[in-house]
Amino acid sequence: MGSSIEAPPGTGRHPAARALAGLLAAAVVLAVGELVSVPIAAESSPFYAVGSAVVDVTPQGIREWAISTFSTSDKTALFAGIAVVIALVAAAAGIVESRSRPAGSVLLVALGIVGAAAALTRPGSDWTWALPTVVGVAAGVFTLRRLTSALDPIEAGAAAGIPRRRFLALALTAAAVAAVAGVVGRMLAEGRRVVAENRAAVRVPTPTSPAPPLPAGADLPVPGITSLVTPNHSFYRVDTALRVPSLTTDDWRLRIHGMVDREVTLDYAALTARAPIERMVTLTCVSNPVGGDLAGNAMWIGYRLADLLTEAGVHPDADMLLSTSVDGFTAGSPTAALTDGRDAMLAVAMNGEPLPLEHGYPARLVVPGLYGYVSATKWVVDLELTRFDRAEAYWTRRGWSAHGPIKTASRIDVPRDRASVPAGRTTVAGVAWAQHRGISEVQVQVDDGGWSSAALSSEYTNDCWRQWVWDWEAPTGEHTLRVRAVDGSGTVQTGEVADPVPDGATGWDSVRVSVG
Repeated sequence: MGSSIEAPPGTGRHPAARALAGLLAAAVVLAVGELVSVPIAAESSPFYAVGSAVVDVTPQGIREWAISTFSTSDKTALFAGIAVVIALVAAAAGIVESRSRPAGSVLLVALGIVGAAAALTRPGSDWTWALPTVVGVAAGVFTLRRLTSALDPIEAGAAAGIPRRRFLALALTAAAVAAVAGVVGRMLAEGRRVVAENRAAVRVPTPTSPAPPLPAGADLPVPGITSLVTPNHSFYRVDTALRVPSLTTDDWRLRIHGMVDREVTLDYAALTARAPIERMVTLTCVSNPVGGDLAGNAMWIGYRLADLLTEAGVHPDADMLLSTSVDGFTAGSPTAALTDGRDAMLAVAMNGEPLPLEHGYPARLVVPGLYGYVSATKWVVDLELTRFDRAEAYWTRRGWSAHGPIKTASRIDVPRDRASVPAGRTTVAGVAWAQHRGISEVQVQVDDGGWSSAALSSEYTNDCWRQWVWDWEAPTGEHTLRVRAVDGSGTVQTGEVADPVPDGATGWDSVRVSVG
């Protein structure tokens, strides 16, 4: 009577503290893994290996939803989602861990198996790529055991002062280890400072074949319309690289091989000794929905792919160029699209400056008329001449079509969807593109009425988009505006609605406006 019953260790009288122990243990796993990955490969760190594997196995419908929902922030959303899952599992690991029943440690080991397996599936990996995860998990399990053991006396009813101070000291130590290892590992692994310095020292080559001057009226002064040239910082980015590769001009090499008469290997100095060209080209992502913004127009400087392929001597039956990024991504381009006279190039500059790191520094492919997934390989280091019946690229293995010609598209920029506009004369404007065919006409429809021709900006080349503008005498009420384009061959943009998979979205962009 009157005596207290001591709770056995691990009964969860302090679930919040145990969850914190699990979170700190997971932080140690990731941070130590990041540090250990430095001498092996940046992509071997547990977090990025799992993220890359998730990208690879994500069903196409979910991927398209992510791109349409988060646009170019899809990787940030992916990171956040993975972090939430890891945090939930780690908190659960801390809660269920006890000295006699290390269930939480088993959970961490299970996470480690997933991370190691993901690392071993990355392009160019070997057994060493599992080491960051293995070492990180070992450190995490040790941390979890020490922290939860420190909680046992507290939960058993011992005097609170010393055990609590011991737990707090261990928790602070674990947090410090995670922070230091993570920061140091990230700084060393990224190498962005070195690459940034290298990029800053690179001089943009002077083109021997410069782009023609812009004609008057090529860039219309309409408020809200998409500008003719997309600034580098605003240019869309969709790729599979969760971590931007750190590749300097000193490290870069390009190998051209496969179905060729002679293998060619170029370093950056040998590439830039050739005659560069300058061209304005619009790029488009195949994931771009109708009316979407996954398209951009830039002035590129680079070297003709046709010239490089001629040096290698392409076999007549080689119908695919399989390009490979330094991070293992591949794209399969029709050889004919690289040798038919269009300005397909190995680009080294974008809008007057060296390629931004996120857009492929030091070299990438730019091919007018093809969606990016079959042509726009960034950080490109390998060109293999092969055949479509012998090789598959990254996205074609996942159900996308093999050749990827860009479809005619148009977009309404002004007014925005659900906008309120005054009655009377209202400006309707936007852009349209059909790379390598050009735009000959843009038409606007109000509600279900007839189609009216819009005024076009001056055409610069048929490889970049054109702006359009239409003056509308807007009557009071709710109205739907639609747009369609006619390409340079006279073909009218289809109104048939199709999703981006497998070869690009179709349909007419529309906005609903309230006039009053």
